[in-house]
Amino acid sequence: MPTALITGATAGIGAAFAHRLASDGFDLVLLARDADRLDGTAGELRDAYAVRTETLVADLATEEGIGAAEERCRAGVDLLVNNAGFGRKGTFLDVPVTDEAARLKVHCEAVLRLTHAALPGMLERRRGAVVNVSSVAAFATPGTYGASKAWVVSFSQGVARDIAGRPGGDRVRVMALCPGLVRTEFHERAGLDVSEVPGFMWLDRGEVVDAALRDLRRGVQVSVPGALYKAIAGLARVVPRDWVGRMASNARRRYGPSD
Repeated sequence: MPTALITGATAGIGAAFAHRLASDGFDLVLLARDADRLDGTAGELRDAYAVRTETLVADLATEEGIGAAEERCRAGVDLLVNNAGFGRKGTFLDVPVTDEAARLKVHCEAVLRLTHAALPGMLERRRGAVVNVSSVAAFATPGTYGASKAWVVSFSQGVARDIAGRPGGDRVRVMALCPGLVRTEFHERAGLDVSEVPGFMWLDRGEVVDAALRDLRRGVQVSVPGALYKAIAGLARVVPRDWVGRMASNARRRYGPSD
């Protein structure tokens, strides 16, 4: 059976990926910080889908956590889903710099290092894929959060181009996934009030995963699920950056992620 490693696997989009991939017959390596919750998720998936579930307790904001994840990626995975991430309420100087640095370590350094660890084996076996979970914020939201997610998009596109000419590169895919608002624990953990967000702006996490896997099979490099968010991402590419930044800042003050 193929094996998928998912970071941030116990909640939100990560959990949706775990359920979908288990139902598709993937064995799973589930990575998260909470050992008890991780064990519970692994047992639930194992019982429901009769797949092998391996757990890896790791904090990707630490060197030790990234190192453990790298080691498991080098041991061989067929699909890597770099999903772990977090937000903070407040603008740049209101957020402790240690939190900002930790976010960059999770959103950027961990994504880079795990992708680097997983790809050589995939290229050697001539099969595999990496999905790096970004956000539609990559196209519009200023500050550290938006910048980190924009980096994920640029990085994923660059790696996809880099491996295309290597032996086995035509059989290995790298994609950035850029969802909009999804009902998960993300906003609650970040202390963000999203009670006034209109219902039509919310995406179902299962549908996000379905769209992502469909785009991955098609060889899409940047997947933006949902017609609304496709339009927002497209608009953000053509309108003046200052205008986009002002609009995004106004929305962020109400319910969006912090700098």
